[in-house]
Amino acid sequence: MKYFTLSNQTKIPSIGFGTYKAKGEIAIEAVTNALRTGYTHIDTAAVYENEQEIGFAINDAKIPRESLFLTSKLWNKERGFNTTLKAFEKTLTRLKTDYLDLYLIHWPADPHQFDNWAELNTETWRAFEKLYQEGKIKAIGVSNFLPKHLDALIAKSTISPMVNQIEFHPGYWQQEVTEYCKGKDILVQAWSPLGRAKILENKTLTNIAEKYNKTTAQICLRWVLHHKVLPLPKTVTPKRMKENLDIFDFELSTEEISLIDKLPQMGFSKLHPETADF
Repeated sequence: MKYFTLSNQTKIPSIGFGTYKAKGEIAIEAVTNALRTGYTHIDTAAVYENEQEIGFAINDAKIPRESLFLTSKLWNKERGFNTTLKAFEKTLTRLKTDYLDLYLIHWPADPHQFDNWAELNTETWRAFEKLYQEGKIKAIGVSNFLPKHLDALIAKSTISPMVNQIEFHPGYWQQEVTEYCKGKDILVQAWSPLGRAKILENKTLTNIAEKYNKTTAQICLRWVLHHKVLPLPKTVTPKRMKENLDIFDFELSTEEISLIDKLPQMGFSKLHPETADF
């Protein structure tokens, strides 16, 4: 399974390279190494403050633009129709490209912060639809949206989101949101698919990893793919980059999947759209 196919038939590489917290020269080196390792799907966001570095690394790699899948995200302070359009153009400039493969609303406006939360999300999405219809984005979606946010957005939309990027890993996999999205033909992407360090030390996972002669991270990523969710692992270590792509030569058993599904909550970032203060 090297690709997922979105609702508009756009193909997206089934493992992406996450770039959160990678800045400056570290970001350039990490993306350069990722491209050399074989990643063609790069995920960033305006708030990561590394779009310019990623644009430099991609340009320097001399890989045809059409061979890459490039995602970025609109930050919360840029919500609204006109501000979204302006923010998008700045993202294109920083990434040194004239289109994005995927653009996401990074976080939903939520009732705990805004009385007009649904209107804010709708106005932002209206700009996304315009950019999509103009051919400046191949696919559009959201990130960290719950069913209530999606219901309100879809009710006022011409085009439904094609992607919802959420925190998803063993110990915290947001099953309700995931099932909702699958029912709406919205691909779920997993940010932080490896969770926090505690997950990689979990005995259930380390035992399974030993059986297959794989790393615990590889077991986590294979589990994510089993659920038809697209993982976006991040690392600056070339060895780990290669390992994170090397997960297509084994398959977890039904029993192993069930064991991982039932792990207690752990590794949760504590970031949630109903409590976020940014």
